[in-house]
Amino acid sequence: MREVVVVEAVRSPLGKRNGALAAMHSIDLLGLVQSEVIRRAGIDPNEIGQVIGGCVGQVGMQTMNVTRNAWLAQGLPIGVPSTTVDTQCGSSQQATNLAFALVSSGVVDVAMGCGIELMSRIPMGSTIPKETPVGAPVNKNYWAHHEFTSQFDAAERIAKQWEITREQTDAFGLRSQELAAAAWAEDRFASQILPIEAPVGFKDGKPTKETQLVDRDGGLRETTLEALGGLKTNMPDGVHSAGSSSQISDGAGALLLMTREKANTLGLRVRATVVDTCLVGSDPVLMLTGPIYATQKLLRDNGLSMREIDVTEINEAFASVVLSWAQELDPDMDRVNPNGGAIALGHPLGGTGVILLTKALHELERTDKEHGLVTMCCGGGLGTGTLIRRG
Repeated sequence: MREVVVVEAVRSPLGKRNGALAAMHSIDLLGLVQSEVIRRAGIDPNEIGQVIGGCVGQVGMQTMNVTRNAWLAQGLPIGVPSTTVDTQCGSSQQATNLAFALVSSGVVDVAMGCGIELMSRIPMGSTIPKETPVGAPVNKNYWAHHEFTSQFDAAERIAKQWEITREQTDAFGLRSQELAAAAWAEDRFASQILPIEAPVGFKDGKPTKETQLVDRDGGLRETTLEALGGLKTNMPDGVHSAGSSSQISDGAGALLLMTREKANTLGLRVRATVVDTCLVGSDPVLMLTGPIYATQKLLRDNGLSMREIDVTEINEAFASVVLSWAQELDPDMDRVNPNGGAIALGHPLGGTGVILLTKALHELERTDKEHGLVTMCCGGGLGTGTLIRRG
């Protein structure tokens, strides 16, 4: 296998539901970060062998291979092919892992991993239209083997199994908000964000011609433990509320990979080496425990301990996902989501994986550290994992 390196990574700001990015078209938002990662790297886009993108809500403006449509809408070279994958919440991380596999195996020398989700306009569940009888995602043959649970139910079952309390989930929700606020106060995200010129809402059902510059994540909320404790739980007798669950968001990210030899030939700065990747299966009923097993696999396969990981970005789908993972892995929590996570910043489904990779890379550089790990839970019982090393 060939050594694969990251030369550039960029993300959009994350817009809250019906917020500053809500009037964007998905192919425009994704296309802008695709173009920007190329511009920042300073390469000819024809050098890219394949573009792999992640997207969950592949309907409407996110159907018909949104990754390809975004590329073409930017006027980028028609000879560069694109594919869109769905690994639920881990879609763009898996897209990047597949891009890594293409480069490491010698299929291409350069590849892009990217992802998009514009949840304000493509709500969760849009791929199962109620007005047209297209069938349900699972049937009696699935039920014969597995109970079909929702993500909300799975989060509560995890909390019960790992004995996680409402007080702990609220405290974790507050932690995410406080860390994200501190990160913005110190301008830690400046190097990774592409400001977006976005339409200012809608008029007569169409995006307005008036625009605004969006350069800040829109989901941050000032709060207290007392305020969080007063929120209604997602499920009766549950421990999660809107304050300890990921936010519905709009956002996109892109990351450029190539062989080290290619980077040297092109005279590009190597930002990090991709050490290893994985996709693991986990209990589809608990659904959200995949990060435990993905992390264990990456550490075991690469002879590392959790204490050797300097920055971890684990998606805060729900507080119990991170808290159960922490019980099993015993990390230094100061190194986990150090700039806040999806509870404060947002979780634009198919875009989050690349966004987390971008955050991890830039945080390693900011703190002059070595190893970064990104992991996510995914619907259906999956866990994505990527291990990077600076330089």
